[in-house]
Parts: sequence; C-alpha cells; structure tokens
Amino acid sequence: MKKVLVIEDDVFLGDVLLQKLKNDSYEVALCRDGVEGLKKMSDWKPDLILLDIILPTMNGYEILEAKVKDPTVQAIPVIVISNSGQPVEISRLLSLGVKDYLVKAQFEPDEVLAKVRAELGRDEGRMLSPENRAMAEALLNGKKILWVEDDKFLSDIIARKLTSEKCVLIHAVEGEEAISLALSEQPDIILLDILLPGIDGFAILSRLKADQKTKSIPVILLSNLGQKSDMEKGRELGASRFLIKATVTLDEIISEIKAVIFGK
Repeated sequence: MKKVLVIEDDVFLGDVLLQKLKNDSYEVALCRDGVEGLKKMSDWKPDLILLDIILPTMNGYEILEAKVKDPTVQAIPVIVISNSGQPVEISRLLSLGVKDYLVKAQFEPDEVLAKVRAELGRDEGRMLSPENRAMAEALLNGKKILWVEDDKFLSDIIARKLTSEKCVLIHAVEGEEAISLALSEQPDIILLDILLPGIDGFAILSRLKADQKTKSIPVILLSNLGQKSDMEKGRELGASRFLIKATVTLDEIISEIKAVIFGK
C-alpha cells in the first residue's frame, strides 16, 4: 500500500484529503504543523507528500529546504497545495524540486486525488533496464516539439522533461506566435493548450489544419477542460489526442508524444 503524508493545517481541507486518500486505498498520515510534518517525513518515509506552504512552527519552504539536504528523503515527490500562485513562489518551489502545484482556490479534492494517482502510478510496472531506457529516450532524440502553453509552472516542468528526452523544444505562449513558429520551424508535433491569451487552442488548431504547410503536423491538445463536447470538438478539428492536465503525468505526455509521432 502506497503511503501519502499530508502536511496541512487547514482542518477542513486536511480532513477531506485524509478521507479521500484513505477511501482510495492509500495509507495516509496527516500533520497540521511544520515541525511535526518534517519529523513524520523523516521517520515514516512516505511515497508522496502533499504540502501546504503556510504552516505553524515551520513553513513549507523550510520543510523543502531541509528535505533537499537529507539524502534519505530528498527523492520523495512533493505536490504543493498553496493559497498563492505567484510566479516568484512557483519559481522558488521548482528550484526545490517540487513535482506539481495546486492553488487552493482553483481545485477540488478529486483533482488532488487524480494528481496523487498519477504521480504514484508513474513508476509501478515501469522499471526499465538501462538498455531499454536508452532506446526509449533515443526515440525522441532530436525531435522538434512545439509546446504552446501560457502557464509558467507547467512550461518549466515540461521543458525540463522534454530536454531530458533530448528533444528540440520550441515554446510559444499565445496563438499568433504559435502559428508563426509552426510555419517557420515545421515541428514534428505540437502540444497545444486550449485556454490561451488571444485566440484559443481550437482556433489555432483550425488554422493549422487549414494550411497546407502545417496541416500534416500532429497536434495533442492539453487542457483543464474535460467536457465531452470539448473532446469531440478537438477530434473534429483534427487533434491526434486530447489530454486533461489534472489527470495526466509528464511521463504519460511523453508516451503520448511517442505514440503519435511513431504511429503506435
């Protein structure tokens, strides 16, 4: 049974997460205090940590800084749950190795559960030999990927992941820039967010598929929207895949990229 440590002082949220995770067959410990949470992390060695930033006695940053220095726990993945989504905070968390980030005002407890499932499911049954890992990485070596996303945190973590796969990463934050880069760079694949400044992802996809120079470039839509109508619209416009951000992991995104590029 996978172990999840929740370090959260909000009584209601902490209790909801505790119950949700237990109902999903995780072994869960809840700490409402920073010092207590750090000690529990060290003693219990959970498989995943859900961490608030503002805590009594010791804040989330201090916990992360202590975790980075301790080789016995530094590899444990952390998902931060915070009241703030400021770029300066996100940048600091990235530097401390945080895997994912949720803003309290913008998520439901089921979203957290989906993130936990995705993170803890990442390594189950997926241990590769060094030879097989090298072969998998070689599949994307040199492939040109256009990533269209205005979320700085997500852009940073996907850039790290794709760089580790030896891809050539091109990044755009809005529609007209994305279309211009698609025309000039001719990427092997495009990962396209739907909610963007200016024209949205559906309009971008429509224009790409209407242009002879870009219509054959496969497009994977990535969005927080998961309604059936949105998925159908994406398919009708020619998207190869439709992935929902709240339930997909970085490794799954990479797998989908490989499957689309290599026709699997």
